[in-house]
Amino acid sequence: MKFILGKKVGMSQIFVEGDKETKVIPVTLVEADSCYVTQVKNQEKDGYEAVQVAFEESKRVNKPMAGHLQGVGKFFRYLREIRNDNKDNKSQVGEKMEVTVFEAGDKVKVTGIAKAKGFQGAMKRHGFKGGKASHGQKHSNRRVGSIGATYPERVIKGKKMAGRMGGGQITQVGLEIVRVDAEKNLLLIKGCVPGNNGTLLKIVSE
Repeated sequence: MKFILGKKVGMSQIFVEGDKETKVIPVTLVEADSCYVTQVKNQEKDGYEAVQVAFEESKRVNKPMAGHLQGVGKFFRYLREIRNDNKDNKSQVGEKMEVTVFEAGDKVKVTGIAKAKGFQGAMKRHGFKGGKASHGQKHSNRRVGSIGATYPERVIKGKKMAGRMGGGQITQVGLEIVRVDAEKNLLLIKGCVPGNNGTLLKIVSE
């Protein structure tokens, strides 16, 4: 299984010449520099197989984290653990991970924090169509409407209402790596991925 941590840079497009016409492919640029293995967990000691990966060097950390990263010799801002069922994993502590672990055409799933959009109404949050703009409606076109029933005389859990929108962790599957730029440590992923520019992303092969 291939995996790496990266940071969303932004979106762009590339042009691919075909037999009859030139195709435009929208891509997301993901920078995956300074990514190191900080811990390798195994079935015998930890009860499961996993690899802990660090990303983005930092100038200082607290003492427990400094002791944990002693084998790497560097401090990092982010630590993420990636489950790996392959018992033949040969990752070693201190090993630097390069974008070249992926190739063009690889299918991946990308995990990140989606854009937070604040407190939104039911029409924007859930796609309600709203009320009719006639027959005495004045200030209630975008309201939710009835939210309960006579029995059980309370609002049922999970009712679609207004509230905070976005800001949660999302895993997008079925994405494809279009190009790997080893010189600039960039991955070009077809389509869009979760989060704002600068969001930490976990990229794992499917």
